[in-house]
Amino acid sequence: MKYVLATANPGKINEMQTILSGLGIEVVSRKDLNIDIEIEETGTTFFENASIKAKKICFYSGLPAIADDSGLIVDLLDGRPGVYSSSFGGEGLTSNERCLFLLEEINKVITPDKNTQRSARFVCTIVCVFPDGNLLTAAGECRGIITPEPRGSSGFGYDPVFIPDGFNVTMAELTDIEKNKISHRGKALFNFVKLLTVHEVGIKV
Repeated sequence: MKYVLATANPGKINEMQTILSGLGIEVVSRKDLNIDIEIEETGTTFFENASIKAKKICFYSGLPAIADDSGLIVDLLDGRPGVYSSSFGGEGLTSNERCLFLLEEINKVITPDKNTQRSARFVCTIVCVFPDGNLLTAAGECRGIITPEPRGSSGFGYDPVFIPDGFNVTMAELTDIEKNKISHRGKALFNFVKLLTVHEVGIKV
């Protein structure tokens, strides 16, 4: 069975195609199917936003649609940026500018006694909607800390300011293979494929 990725983010498309193809799942992008639409993410949770995207692309494509919604949760910022990670700091910022804005926000609240409390986690929710209305969902997370300054040029988003637990380099300093093994998105997709294998058509929406 062929699946379509609901995301329009080039970085996510590359990661998801690489991971899913390695797990034996054939996927195409929205661009491959000439689906050029804007999807307003009005949900307040990762699951809600992923569901909105998957349902919309499934409707337009007629294929099972896989959507991800993910973000960075920083403890010192009471969970921000969370579901608003892609717009944190305002619209129109580059990934580097968004990383710098995040570090500025952390520096506003950090104190000497909190200097080592830079814990954070990347989280990802995967939702797959099938043409018959069935749905599968899976999640994954990657814990780590926020760096004082960006490091590395690989990856995308907040990768340059996030060091995963067990490493001394940022996500942006890892190879794609290394990152996909431990990333929130890699774990969520792996869990999704396991569910897909067991349940085949998911659960009714």
